[in-house]
Amino acid sequence: MITLTEKAATKVNEIASEEGLEGQGLRLRVVGGGCAGFTYDLYFETEVGDLDELFESRGIKLYVDPLSFQYLESTEIDYVESLHAAGFKFNNPNTTGSCGCGNSVSF
Repeated sequence: MITLTEKAATKVNEIASEEGLEGQGLRLRVVGGGCAGFTYDLYFETEVGDLDELFESRGIKLYVDPLSFQYLESTEIDYVESLHAAGFKFNNPNTTGSCGCGNSVSF
């Protein structure tokens, strides 16, 4: 299962409303790249693949391809704001490390 915190769900709904994307799901992916080897990717999408894992968290539909799901299982996604930056944070128990800047992870 993959979940969103209340703050993350609120931010997703806010972005969807501002961009006219209401009703679309959120695609979650792990892609190769970054200092530590992998980065997270999320974006709005209407297409669900035949092999996708489907979840719903706090009213938000989540779509995850099978390859990404093996890395994202049990992940909680939060939205954080600080003086320096704001964005979605993946609290993923499957990672073994991350780079110094925190933008990529290793498994």
